[in-house]
Amino acid sequence: MEIQQLQEHLQQLRFTSGLSVEELQKLAAISRFQVYARNATIFTEGTEHRDLYIILSGRVEICMTIPARGCLPVLTLEEGDLVGWSSFLKQGEMTATVVAVQETRLIAIDADDLAALCDEDHDIGYQMMRRVALALSQRLVASRLQVLDLYAVAEEAHPLKQGGTSE
Repeated sequence: MEIQQLQEHLQQLRFTSGLSVEELQKLAAISRFQVYARNATIFTEGTEHRDLYIILSGRVEICMTIPARGCLPVLTLEEGDLVGWSSFLKQGEMTATVVAVQETRLIAIDADDLAALCDEDHDIGYQMMRRVALALSQRLVASRLQVLDLYAVAEEAHPLKQGGTSE
């Protein structure tokens, strides 16, 4: 029963929409539902983690540790977004801390099982890698926009003197 529910949800989420029924069945077979309460930590930067997540409902905040400033929020993700790509790409330690901003329902996919599935079935492997690449590309663009915003704020706070020389 749960596998059928997982398959139905996977079919509706933007990250997995467009996969074939057979691919969705294979993905559902290595997935499970998880719920995190508001303010619960899903995983912590610098730790090993075994799951890749797709957000069903709720919202999570990605935070990164900045020396002398602590863990600062850098991005918020919502329904249909991918979380925990490092575990799937075997990057090693998680690159950020992820906290549920509100109660959040997730589909957790075992990263080792997903890697094995991708090795067995290159069609689904191609689809997963393409989708992970797209998610990472979108994060990169969002990060660049944030850097530009920070740069603009810093420039407003310390405008360069125009028409003169610096002292």
